Amino acid sequence: MKLFELKIIESQDVLLMLPEGKMLINTINAHSFNVAQKDELFAEALQNGDYLIPDGASIVMACRWLNAKSQPKERIAGWDLFQIEMEKLNKRGGKCFFMGSSEKVLGLIRDRAKVDYPNIVVETYSPPYKPEFSDEDNAAIIKAINDANPDLLWIGMTAPKQEKWAYSHWRDLNIHCHVGTIGAVFDFYAGTAVRAPKWWQEHSLEWLYRLMIEPKRMWRRYVIGNPLFLWNIQKEKN
Repeated sequence: MKLFELKIIESQDVLLMLPEGKMLINTINAHSFNVAQKDELFAEALQNGDYLIPDGASIVMACRWLNAKSQPKERIAGWDLFQIEMEKLNKRGGKCFFMGSSEKVLGLIRDRAKVDYPNIVVETYSPPYKPEFSDEDNAAIIKAINDANPDLLWIGMTAPKQEKWAYSHWRDLNIHCHVGTIGAVFDFYAGTAVRAPKWWQEHSLEWLYRLMIEPKRMWRRYVIGNPLFLWNIQKEKN
């Protein structure tokens, strides 16, 4: 997968103007770009979704350096996508479905959403915690989503699992709404994980904050992943 060829949304203003209807919105950052170099299904999911947002300053800068087809003007985090879509739905009223995470996290999401978005009916589904779902698992997830018939669907199972699941089962989802794969946003919104303070976000250092908070889990992604991303981009430049 080449960053040069990807169609990436340029700004939050574009997100605000997205048409209604069934569409898949994924995010891309340095880590997911690295993973997609060796995961063909993940790469296919990112390339063939309806929209791709630049969830990392590294993606924005790399697109400029490569003179890529897409020239995002700003980083758009999964959190930004979440807020934009939820606020739009709250204005007109409707139903939002959260698929992923634990019952504990989903319960916290339901409680907070009642206060933040009173015009949104929230339904949730916690899938089995396992590396791969069985056919029965997938059928149950799809049925829960289709029966709910939501006006907005969030999928949060971490990358690349969430993107591959949504892409692989896209035709089975008989829905009419925007679908976002937003991973850690479930925990951020529930309050079970803390997002970097504003200063760190504004200075493109959210990755460093996450590394400091969770070094054992994040060191490989950033200490090894960041130089690997530069190497992958350099190969495209050549």
